[in-house]
Amino acid sequence: MIAAAWLHDIVEDTPVTFEDLEREFGPDIVALVRELTDISKPSDGNRATRKQIDRHHIAKASARAMTIKLADIIDNCEDICRHDPKFGRIYLTEIQALLPVLANGEAKLLTKAQHKAEECSVLLGITPSLKNDCVSEAANVHAISTPKHHGIRLFTKAFTARDIQEPLLSFDAQSIEKVLTNGLVQDVQILGVREQGRISRYLTQDDIASGKNFVTREFDQRQIVDIETPLADIIHILTHFSACFTSVDQTIIGVIRRGDIEKPVVRMWLFGVIIMIEMLAGDLIRAQYPDGRWTDLISSGRREKAELLLEERLRRGYQCNLLDCLQFSDKLQIVLRNQQFLEGAGFQSASAAKKALKDLESLRNNLAHGQEITRHDWPPIIRLAQRVQQLYGT
Repeated sequence: MIAAAWLHDIVEDTPVTFEDLEREFGPDIVALVRELTDISKPSDGNRATRKQIDRHHIAKASARAMTIKLADIIDNCEDICRHDPKFGRIYLTEIQALLPVLANGEAKLLTKAQHKAEECSVLLGITPSLKNDCVSEAANVHAISTPKHHGIRLFTKAFTARDIQEPLLSFDAQSIEKVLTNGLVQDVQILGVREQGRISRYLTQDDIASGKNFVTREFDQRQIVDIETPLADIIHILTHFSACFTSVDQTIIGVIRRGDIEKPVVRMWLFGVIIMIEMLAGDLIRAQYPDGRWTDLISSGRREKAELLLEERLRRGYQCNLLDCLQFSDKLQIVLRNQQFLEGAGFQSASAAKKALKDLESLRNNLAHGQEITRHDWPPIIRLAQRVQQLYGT
């Protein structure tokens, strides 16, 4: 339980997958982490809808998992309410709805969590009459008006699992051991196992290498996606698992591994989204500083570089202005001063936004220079996909 508590957020916050956890810590710990990991996807709806899905998930968890969740709530209540009172109002309202489904957790921790939530609610001035307002705010925390950028919806619909899947090599269950023992399959990372002509189980590269009677794995339903599933959801699934499986008419036909995110179509999709974000930042700056006073918000050195670039572009006959010549990072730093943007984009605080946007700049640079992204930029890829689906997925 202690190990699972340490690891309960790891598949959401790092490149680690459930398979990695199982390999390093065994099935018991990974089972607990699975119970504690949210299952909702960005495409499932707004924050309130996703929290309801995750609440139903944890309600089916074991008493041990519920106990860990209660300890997590106690810790989070104090931390969030001290450092981020605005988000704390939303968080505490969600916790009040979550606590009743954790009744099978350890009794003392349940009581302590209830008291801590009530104590923090009093500190933040949350009364019963305000709870509906907090629920509404939670439901719309990702709403942001972008009337000139509806084209970004293309990035949530046009690029799907179909574009990056690979055929899933498979063999009949009766012959799988013979195939593997005789070395008839080389360098296969995922192998399907057929029963009555349909792929029903699978083996990973670790399973094949172990040679332990080739025990096959059941599919987790969260790993099985329709062939038209948007890329944003595929990336979310690959946060938890090393692979997901595409299906047509409930028949598994293909596989997508995390390495497939390096394919040109995904890199093009990511870079296109970043360009749209840069365009949005420019429009927000123009709207907030129509008189050009944004120049006071950047250093003289950065402004001089933009002025030199503007001079060169004008000399070459380009139609542009000083803001167009500003670097991506400078635009983002100016936008961070816009409270409406921070709230609409779902950032819990300015510091969280700064870190996310710094990671975004790193991802942009690695995409532009053809560098590997899944190893070094996985967390910002996850966040970018989530933002796209949350802001533009409807």
